[in-house]
Amino acid sequence: MEYIPRHMEERILELSQSYSAILVTGPRQAGKTTMLRSLAKKENRGRSYVTLDDLAARELAKNDPALFLQLHTPPVLIDEVQYAPELFTYIKIHIDENHTPGDFWMTGSQIFRLMRGVQESLAGRVALLHMSPLSQREIIGAPGAPFTVDFNRLLAESQTIPTVTTPKLFERIWQGSMPGLVSGQLPDRNIYYSSYLSTYVERDVRELSGSIDALKFNRFVTAAAARTSQLLNYKALADDAEIDVPTAKDWVNILETLGIIFLLHPYSNNVLKRTIKTPKLYFYDTGLVCYLTKWSSPEVAECGAMNGALLENFAVSEIIKSYQNAGLTPYLYFYRNRDAKEIDIVMEGDGRLWPMEIKKTVTPDRRLTRVFGVLEKASLPTGAGAILCMAEQFGAFDRKHLIVPIWMI
Repeated sequence: MEYIPRHMEERILELSQSYSAILVTGPRQAGKTTMLRSLAKKENRGRSYVTLDDLAARELAKNDPALFLQLHTPPVLIDEVQYAPELFTYIKIHIDENHTPGDFWMTGSQIFRLMRGVQESLAGRVALLHMSPLSQREIIGAPGAPFTVDFNRLLAESQTIPTVTTPKLFERIWQGSMPGLVSGQLPDRNIYYSSYLSTYVERDVRELSGSIDALKFNRFVTAAAARTSQLLNYKALADDAEIDVPTAKDWVNILETLGIIFLLHPYSNNVLKRTIKTPKLYFYDTGLVCYLTKWSSPEVAECGAMNGALLENFAVSEIIKSYQNAGLTPYLYFYRNRDAKEIDIVMEGDGRLWPMEIKKTVTPDRRLTRVFGVLEKASLPTGAGAILCMAEQFGAFDRKHLIVPIWMI
């Protein structure tokens, strides 16, 4: 199996020069361990490896963290560190005594619960990174950079990134972005996703919430997938899975904690008073959405009722990944007011708002940009806007309104 280099690698080596501890979180099977083990070979410091998926190692880490760190002396890579938060205090003591950059590399498959332990013990001593499944740029070997609506940069990049047709893009959306599938190591996509849900997700859900009805949870994840790119509606999800609304809220939190889904919050400020408050729900991996919603092939997905939602999910998750891979937090929102005026993405950065619409069209109409005008009342000035679409090449209506093919993100 060929290793696909990750855009986060340089950032990790860079942070290892100044931070004693680096923690990479993200969903299982996203490639965290593979990347760090590959980097450990390159840095050539004789870094040892231990995983807390191993029950004997986990028990020692929980019951005698000091002895665990004597056995596994830094530099060390500790996998699935969320299973033994007891280690964090001892890692802190080690860091405060030794101050050696890059001593601890750690991975965790749980994002928020893990953060609490980290923030209490390792505040200021650990660099936190979040890794999602592969981005389309990583898959094709293009250089990584946080996505921006910058005419000159997009023009330069449009000359180096190969054009992708709509059917080809839906192949990417349907296939998904899990390294095991993309690399061809695990050729059967259906078996991969069904075992991914039953082995990892269910097991980790039990870790986080105790007893759980696996059938209802599967129905719940499927209901969430059917509503991807839509406003989050706990009542509808609860009804579909035959659970109550508090359980639906818990399960949404758990899927977020495990890095399966993320929520995009509405943009609002004091001036834009009529905006709604409900977030939208997205999956990090569109392949999992297609599997759960039973689209049997890329062609069926492209023509089916969910094609717009799938395309929107893909575009939003690719933008998010481009920031995470650079070790940055994306300030990404959507806009919708009570008059049903909506902008799919509002990106905030450099004191400006950058509006974007996502459309499954090869030839976008200039009228699509009219909705960007609703942001004129916002307290921040508006930068260039973009229609993210299926165009065959990068273009523009004018300098303020760009046409950006989704295959370029």
